[in-house]
Amino acid sequence: MKNTHTQDLLHTLYSMAFLVEARDPYTGGHLWRVSQYATRLALASGLSKQNAVVAGLGGFLHDLGKVGVPDSILNHTGKLSDEQYAVMKTHPALGAQVLQGHPMAPLAVDAVLGHHERIDGRGYPNGLSGRKIPEAARIVGIADAFDAMTSSRPYRQGMPVVAAIEQIEVNLEKQFDLQFGRRFIELAQSSELDGIIGHSDTGIPMHECPMCGPVVVVHRHQKVGDKVFCRVCGNGFALEKQQGKLALKPTMQKGNATDLQALIDHDLLARLLEESLPYLPADSGGGKSWLRRLRDGLWTRLD
Repeated sequence: MKNTHTQDLLHTLYSMAFLVEARDPYTGGHLWRVSQYATRLALASGLSKQNAVVAGLGGFLHDLGKVGVPDSILNHTGKLSDEQYAVMKTHPALGAQVLQGHPMAPLAVDAVLGHHERIDGRGYPNGLSGRKIPEAARIVGIADAFDAMTSSRPYRQGMPVVAAIEQIEVNLEKQFDLQFGRRFIELAQSSELDGIIGHSDTGIPMHECPMCGPVVVVHRHQKVGDKVFCRVCGNGFALEKQQGKLALKPTMQKGNATDLQALIDHDLLARLLEESLPYLPADSGGGKSWLRRLRDGLWTRLD
């Protein structure tokens, strides 16, 4: 059994990521989806289960640095100016700073720092190219881009999956790694990702606020009759079943401060821990075992 120290360390990272995601009402479930895509892609590419779990962890933590991006930029409803975009581009490096000193940083820092690098060297923050970009970053970069393309934002609707696949294909060896990109396309064209696309958790389709558009977060443990609220416009909804799925029914009531506060999904967090812990190297307290495993070649393919 993994020691409680490892569990507590991982719990803090997931909790931080949940709270950062809550700042952007349009990205509900983004971290879960990117983590799921990254894990599936790693496994489909021949990486071990342990390496796939590490990729998934990087996918869940990749946007930690957005904690330092002002709300006026993070929730901007139009195209960012050059100055605003320059601030947005600081989030990978800031995310690496957030991780700095954390014992589990070696497992996630590659994805956090490198998920916006490009194969052609035109990415950021360091302009790395080709295989100089760590595998975790190349995997999470594809997962993140696919979810961004297929998800709606204040200024645009999400692309159809077919169009997003086409964008990945035309940008192979430019923005995206050729081998990982081809494998991801195969996954997206199959039914392998159907339970992730457009979902915020297993079995929970995303729900957009019918009043103003952002994602209204619905948790897996919630049931018919429970109340949920849009954290942007404050409108309340009751969960009801429509065609066998949970749907939002307006209650015509506004939420109070307690109703609208950002919450960590402890049920999902517990499941993430349960899925990850058996495959992560145990820690003796200082993180040396993780550093050693990375140095000895954690990112290796199965024969």
